[in-house]
Formats: sequence, C-alpha cells, structure tokens
Amino acid sequence: MLIDFLRFVILGFIQGITEPIPVSSSGHLLIFQKLLSGKSLNVDFSLLATLTNLGSLVAIAILFRKDIANLFKGFFGYLTTKKEEYKDNYKYCWLIVIGTIPAGIMGIIVTKLGLFDALEENVKFVGATLLITALFLFLIRKLKGKKSPNQITYKDALVVGIFQTIALLPGISRSGATIVGGMTRKFKRETAFNFSFILYIPISLATTVLGISDLIKSDLSLNMWICYLGATVVAGIFTYFATIWFRDVVKNGKLIYFVIYCLIVGTLVLLFL
Repeated sequence: MLIDFLRFVILGFIQGITEPIPVSSSGHLLIFQKLLSGKSLNVDFSLLATLTNLGSLVAIAILFRKDIANLFKGFFGYLTTKKEEYKDNYKYCWLIVIGTIPAGIMGIIVTKLGLFDALEENVKFVGATLLITALFLFLIRKLKGKKSPNQITYKDALVVGIFQTIALLPGISRSGATIVGGMTRKFKRETAFNFSFILYIPISLATTVLGISDLIKSDLSLNMWICYLGATVVAGIFTYFATIWFRDVVKNGKLIYFVIYCLIVGTLVLLFL
C-alpha cells in the first residue's frame, strides 16, 4: 500500500509541476508510466489524469480568483447596466469564449473519431512533440509584444484558440501552445500568460466534467481511493507553486530554459524509451 501510494504521489507531483509549464503534463505522465512500469501499478491512467487535472484546475482557479471574480462582475454588470466601467471585462469574457471554441469543437471530433488513439500511448511520439515544442519556444523566446488585455481583438482570441487545438496532440503543451499563439499576436508577455491560464479554466473544467463518468463507473477500494486522492492533492499543490514560478519566467523572457529542457528530454525519450 505504501509503495503504491508513493508512486501515485510521484505521478501527482509530475502532473502538478508540468501542467502549467510548456512541457506537456500528459506527455510526462506517459513517460513516467513507462519508467515506473505502469502496468504493474494497477492504475487507471485516464482516471488519474482526470483527478490530477481537477487538482491543477483548483490551484489555477485559486491563483486567478480575483481575475475570475472581476470577469463575472464585469460580464453581468455590463449586461444589466451597460456601464463603461464593465465593458473591458465583458469583452474579455467573450474573448475567452471565442478562444475556447476551436479546441472544444476539435476535441469533440477527436474523441468521437478516435483520431489520436494510436498515439496516446506512443512515448516516441511524445519525444518528437517535445522537440517540436522546443522549436516553437525558441522561435518566440525574444518576442516582446505591446498588446495589453483590453487591446486583444476577437481575431487574436481565435488565433490563440486555434493554437490551443494543437495541444490536443499527445505531448504538446497547452500552456506552451497558447502562449506561443499569444506572442505571435504581439501580446505583452504578461498578457499572453494571463490569457493562456484564464483560457485553461473552461477547457479543464469541461475535461473534468467529461471524465466524471469514468469516476462514477470506477470500482475502487478504499486504499486505491486514498492513492488517487493523494495524487490529486499533490498535483494541486505543485501546480500552484509551479504557476507562480512560471509567471516570473515568462515575464523575464527566460523561455530558453524550456527550450533546453524539451530538447534534452525529447532526445532522451527518442533514444532510450
């Protein structure tokens, strides 16, 4: 029991530390599944991904709670009063909706048709996508846009949303794809970071809701519930602190760290796993 619990905690840590940074949490879970001999771990990795994603979602929601509250206040405030003070937040809400639509539609198509089923457990593919991530981060590492949140256009939001669909490919980081998308649209670094993580919330919430059916159908023992709960809590804690750290990295234009990391890990995966 203790060994299983520690393995789950390790997987929760991996999810938590990699969810907010541009290295693909799902890809890393697959890598560590291989390293930990996941078949003997007696773990449903789909269920684990759902629950640890929930932990990460809670952490992001806590970090951005003021922004979320202001957006709700602005959206409903403008709807009911049409006051100018609420207009920017009202528009930002619609930007999030537009940015969510491409990944939402593509996610349904991918799920229904099983387009990536053959790739979901292909660790070599993850190695390749990590190298692709390194390339994109390298290309935008020095970009300094000028757009603040109230200057984002609906076209900008749509473009970032299209970039987010790329993250449906196993091993492609969602935060990396959306931040790259924002930087190509000349967002300020902080603007790109904030838009990426606010955009994460509806997508992650939808993923969690869709995964609830697996949770309901699961027939877990008390010991296994403790293991999954431990992984979820650990994922939330480390997502919280990793996001704070990543915010500083983006502000300071130090994405080269992740270029190097993705190059190293992607190459090692291709060569040895």
